[in-house]
Amino acid sequence: MTDRKWKTWEVIGLLVTLALGNLLHFVYEWSGDSPLTAPIAAVNESTWEHMKLLFVPFLVFTVVEFIVFSEAFRNFFAVKAAGVLSGLAAIPVLFYTLTGTFGTLPGWANIMIFFLADALAYFVSCRLMTAGRLRGGAMQLAGFALLWLLLFAFVWCAYRPPHLPLFCDPVTGRYGIQ
Repeated sequence: MTDRKWKTWEVIGLLVTLALGNLLHFVYEWSGDSPLTAPIAAVNESTWEHMKLLFVPFLVFTVVEFIVFSEAFRNFFAVKAAGVLSGLAAIPVLFYTLTGTFGTLPGWANIMIFFLADALAYFVSCRLMTAGRLRGGAMQLAGFALLWLLLFAFVWCAYRPPHLPLFCDPVTGRYGIQ
């Protein structure tokens, strides 16, 4: 596959992730706070739950890409794990840096943080993929395991979050689906 074709897929992935992530922000509330939606939708306004809004659509699109391109890349899972980790790290880094500097952020700033984190995740993924980085069986196994571990963490923490600031809803002071 050409680098250009892969870049096109990553741009599509970014757009899908942005759209689904924004939609998933409201699904829990729209469902009447159904605990069945908690694994995929934000259950509160905590930073962790906003990170889930990046992870879930990114993972869904990763599965689609794997189905379409599974034979084309020997660095797929490691690259996808590195990409999503960079985006996930960007959310709290940007949010806490900006709120520490400016105080409460307007809604548009939070949306921009989400957009920038999503863009970073796909940029890193695309750059590593097209550069042929992170090859090898051990790297693939580590990437695959990391994606599963992150999925488990997001599901688990929706129901049983640790009582740490990252998981606290700044609006209600609650954790998870309490």
